Amino acid sequence: MNNPLDTSLFDRAAQFAILAHSGTERRAKGFPYIVHPMEAATIVASITNDPELLAAAILHDTVEDTDTTIEQIETLFGPRVARLVLHDTGTKDHSLSWHQRKQLQIDKIADSDRDGMIVALGDKLSNMRTIAADYHTIGDDLWSRFHTPGGKSDIHWYYRNLAQALSPLSDTLPYQEFTRLIDSTFGKKS
Repeated sequence: MNNPLDTSLFDRAAQFAILAHSGTERRAKGFPYIVHPMEAATIVASITNDPELLAAAILHDTVEDTDTTIEQIETLFGPRVARLVLHDTGTKDHSLSWHQRKQLQIDKIADSDRDGMIVALGDKLSNMRTIAADYHTIGDDLWSRFHTPGGKSDIHWYYRNLAQALSPLSDTLPYQEFTRLIDSTFGKKS
């Protein structure tokens, strides 16, 4: 007889994330924000069934986008989940330029271990899926939604550098999808 999968950590993390993101909408999408962390967790689940990675994936935006603190995540879900969430959390230091903030995030991901990269890939692939779908639907009008000085060229720079930072995962199907979407949205790397 097979042992049933223990989903208790993920279940608690999902409930926490649903409450933390309650009442918020995914940027200009018209659907609940929690859909994005759920997709990120689904992507991570296609690589691993590690319950802490799955919990971190669904919690990845709670510290960055809600009133949740990293201390709360550690207390409720443990130090490894907290570390993984922190690795995928962008800086809130708005004294830095957009490029500086994004470069810090790229560097943090590049310095992550494989587990941290897997969680980051879940997040970034989910975002890239949305960008690619929107770009292929509305074209260059999409770039006005982003608060970057250079619009499309900045987003292209960011995602190409994320792909480089995440390249140790090039053996995974999600990474391969990520790079295909970058190519189809921004053109092949020269």
